[in-house]
Amino acid sequence: MKATDYSTNNSICTHHLLVWVVVPVRNNGGTVRSLAMQCLPYVDGVLVVDDGSTDTDVRQLFTGTAVRVVTHPVNRGKGAALRTAISFLRELGVDWMITMDGDGQHAPEDIPVFLQAIQEHPHSIIIGARDFSGASVPGSSRFGRRFSNMWIRLESGISVSDTQSGFRAYPLSLIAQLPLRGNRYEFEVEVLVQAAWHGIGLVDVPVSVWYPDPEEFLVSSFRKWRDNIRISLVHARLCMRRLLPWPHRKLVKPAPDRMTPYFLLRHPVLSMKRVLTDNTSPGELGMAATVGSFLAVLPLVGVHTAAILYVAARLRLNLVMAVNIQHLYAPPVTPLACIVLGHYILRQSWITIPGSFRGAVSEVPHYLLFWLIGSLILAPLLSLLAGGAVYVLARAIKRDR
Repeated sequence: MKATDYSTNNSICTHHLLVWVVVPVRNNGGTVRSLAMQCLPYVDGVLVVDDGSTDTDVRQLFTGTAVRVVTHPVNRGKGAALRTAISFLRELGVDWMITMDGDGQHAPEDIPVFLQAIQEHPHSIIIGARDFSGASVPGSSRFGRRFSNMWIRLESGISVSDTQSGFRAYPLSLIAQLPLRGNRYEFEVEVLVQAAWHGIGLVDVPVSVWYPDPEEFLVSSFRKWRDNIRISLVHARLCMRRLLPWPHRKLVKPAPDRMTPYFLLRHPVLSMKRVLTDNTSPGELGMAATVGSFLAVLPLVGVHTAAILYVAARLRLNLVMAVNIQHLYAPPVTPLACIVLGHYILRQSWITIPGSFRGAVSEVPHYLLFWLIGSLILAPLLSLLAGGAVYVLARAIKRDR
């Protein structure tokens, strides 16, 4: 790590870490040279990974400079470019890589913020939380960041301010051990979740961002439909894996957790206080209400509470909210509504009351099927309504305070 320009308070680095900047680039010939050259004074080296650019000869751009260039003859994706960088830098004995997008939206002047955070959080991924207060930031980017943050929170149990930021610092020795599969933009989602699962911290630092005025054009390789579908499939896979009880190997030893079964039995009051103060933002409470409602409507006879506790605990949701929301769907109203709806869907008629006890008993298996079919329709609708209502109510209460 560079001894100068190490932090915003002019601290001098005495711990010798090798830090390189990595710029994965595809068809950003107009911005990548200036960006890479501005990064050189801050770090030990700069690597540009040309992922099949067709607009210019990237190697030619950096002839005679200290910037290293690795080339993919054909486009393989941003994730593949970062994988190439990891392998390349590991062979050089580099400790950290700071990634920046090649389109010029990130400022090299923010690199010292990462260098400071690297010293303070040596076992974490450092994420540059972009300042989205400017008028030129597209509305789609604001929504995409909130949406991505929600999924990462659900899958990892950790809240991150800007999960879509490409301005990050990675500890190479740790992320090289993660079971990563993504080769395109989904890599940046997967690496955060896998890191959290394996004990690597996720830390935000504030950074600036530049977006052009609407009449200007920012070159991006992101394809809205194709890449969003790919990212959505990765989120679905990570969510399903999150629900499985098999643990992940911890690359970083976690801090002791007092919420053990022994602690819960000996200190029920303290445990309840901790549960009540965990995950209490409006969004997280809304998510807990959504999940609790969805499971409460399903025909999980006799195990509703156990199922809600398990899923909420795996997703690190507020247990009190998730468990207590189920009382809104207590029998007989919600099960009966599901049975009536399921009967209509399967038999195209409204349900009638059997004329005898024997007839009622013989219909029990059919009622369970009606309940299941009806719940598959009502569970998503009721859970979204409950989650939205809790979110709005929690925001109103928080605003009043």
